[in-house]
Amino acid sequence: MIAGEPSGDNLGGALMAGLKELAAPGVEFMGVGGPAMAAQGLESRFPMEELSLMGLWEVLPKYRALKERIAQTARAVAEAQPDALITIDSPDFCLRVARQARALNPSLRTIHYVAPSVWAWRSGRARKMAQVIDHVLAILPFEPPLMQAAGMSCDFVGHPIVADPVAGKAEAAAFRAANGIAPDAPLVLCLPGSRQTEVSRLGPRFDEALMRLRDRVPEIRVVIPTVRGVSALVHDMARRWPTAPVVVEGAGEKRAAFAAADLALAASGTVSLDLAANNVPMVIGYDVAPLSRFIIGLMLRTDTVTLVNLVSETRAVPEYLGRNCQPGPMSRALYRLIEDPEARAEQFAAMGKTMERLGRGGEAPGLRAARSVLAAISSGPRPR
Repeated sequence: MIAGEPSGDNLGGALMAGLKELAAPGVEFMGVGGPAMAAQGLESRFPMEELSLMGLWEVLPKYRALKERIAQTARAVAEAQPDALITIDSPDFCLRVARQARALNPSLRTIHYVAPSVWAWRSGRARKMAQVIDHVLAILPFEPPLMQAAGMSCDFVGHPIVADPVAGKAEAAAFRAANGIAPDAPLVLCLPGSRQTEVSRLGPRFDEALMRLRDRVPEIRVVIPTVRGVSALVHDMARRWPTAPVVVEGAGEKRAAFAAADLALAASGTVSLDLAANNVPMVIGYDVAPLSRFIIGLMLRTDTVTLVNLVSETRAVPEYLGRNCQPGPMSRALYRLIEDPEARAEQFAAMGKTMERLGRGGEAPGLRAARSVLAAISSGPRPR
């Protein structure tokens, strides 16, 4: 099993727990992972953090070392002759390992956890992946036909969001009280992203949109959940406010803030599912550098990138992307969510449908993934 970043490590840990439940005591693991996989008994061959790199300028200085890690890991997989190699997200590293390991051991069964987002752009990635991957564990319900069309078997195993803890009403009320937020004050989450480039680009626009909303609804309060890597930027943004927003960083505080919120202005990404899990109506905004915007515009294959819209097959969540990511339209969309019960009701219905389709109320995703893995192993390698 190979995971290259924290989200993959969490998926791997849950999958390992499921495999131990279904296949214990005979199951054994080897590979690369983080603390969640270590808690299930994996001794990582090297620190997973070596693989947590993003961007050309981060990768280039370590390219030679990463290339050697790929070769070392592929040799270890081939020598171990496992029942399956399970790669988890991080395709730049994982699929290169799978390719080299398959070259050394052509009968190796290969399984990849998290399908590439070919529904959005770069559809050729699935066909390329099918050259080295037999079976895919998908976390979005509309992905299996896309993977099967590319030549791989695929099961939808549920999205990890359905297993994440959600704060209750008591925690939400305690959060408001602890931060001096009146029980009836509209509470808006501001979520400008988790990377410095995102916060630098989106932060000022989100800031201005919320300032305009405050002019129309003076009693609103703003909470900005953030992460350590962008905390300084977020605090700088918060200092502009006459009534300082509450900035929260800890996991418990974030859960309570989501439970206490009435609406949100958020960057595009999986955070829309966190908001859906907490039944928080949202407005989505996102932009990238002009050249990236142009390239993505040429390749984009869908009229929405918001997962709540895609999974629910609605367009209930308003999104403002690229040149449309401007304070005025986003502020007006937020105001509509405050003033228009029908707009809120439409989102509540879409969010409920989304969580149902992602697996809420069913078997835990880790256990579903484990069943899929065991079925794939028992069926043998696919014909080539």
